[in-house]
Amino acid sequence: MGEVSWGEVGEGDLGALGELAQACLSADGGLPLFGRTPLLRARLLQGRTLGAWHDGGLVAAVSVGTGREPATSTGLVHPAWRGRGLGGRLLDWASEQAEDADLLLTTESWSPGAEALFEARGFQRTFAEWVLRHDLTGLPAVARPEGVRIEPVTWDTGRELFETYSASFADRPGFAAPTAEEWLGELREDDEYRPELSMIARGPDGGAVGFLNVIDNWIDQVGVVPGWRGRRVGAYLVGCALRSLAGEQAGAAWLCVNDNNPAAALYRRLGFRDAGRRARYLRRRP
Repeated sequence: MGEVSWGEVGEGDLGALGELAQACLSADGGLPLFGRTPLLRARLLQGRTLGAWHDGGLVAAVSVGTGREPATSTGLVHPAWRGRGLGGRLLDWASEQAEDADLLLTTESWSPGAEALFEARGFQRTFAEWVLRHDLTGLPAVARPEGVRIEPVTWDTGRELFETYSASFADRPGFAAPTAEEWLGELREDDEYRPELSMIARGPDGGAVGFLNVIDNWIDQVGVVPGWRGRRVGAYLVGCALRSLAGEQAGAAWLCVNDNNPAAALYRRLGFRDAGRRARYLRRRP
């Protein structure tokens, strides 16, 4: 431990935090957006941040946000510095900052070693999802389901888009429906939302039976209403989105899918490949 020096990390160290995040993403995979400033700042500059430095480089860091329940934390150890006790030191400091609050750990670049450490310290995994990547070669050929047509999203159909989203996800365990104003407001405020590539699928009577949202080169959400599941509507929407992104010369298409979501098998059949995982872990105070 004498090989590193510890100190508070702030906004002026954002570049060093970015280099650390990229090193972990390169080794472990995970959410590539973690390397971008908005998410990097949200995860690693929340509340207070502690860093370990060696020879001018940041080799480990952890950030903790308090003042709410649970307290939240994200930490990273450079791949070349693992196995030296730095992760445990980060967890000790995060626990001290959380004081009497429950502590929620978020990792955007999951690794088996980190999970083993978290579980040894009494954390339980509460969420995990795969990050999947499609290199946009060998695009899947998905036949259009009989009677189904698709159309791009417009703000005039925003309310219907929200209703299709709600109908598609309402039966998922733990689904907490936002209001239409909240959900549509987030889309409107996201500069990378692509309504022209996002789609509503309609059945023979013109009613919406499914939807897909695209943000930048991410397939952000795909949903099919219960009565139309099992008819390849979701596969057709994803295939159309992949062709659209390929036509715009996107380098790749991305999506995230929950560990227990059976749609993961569909996405892999359509050519997506595993590119890491992300997860959350919770430790409740006695």
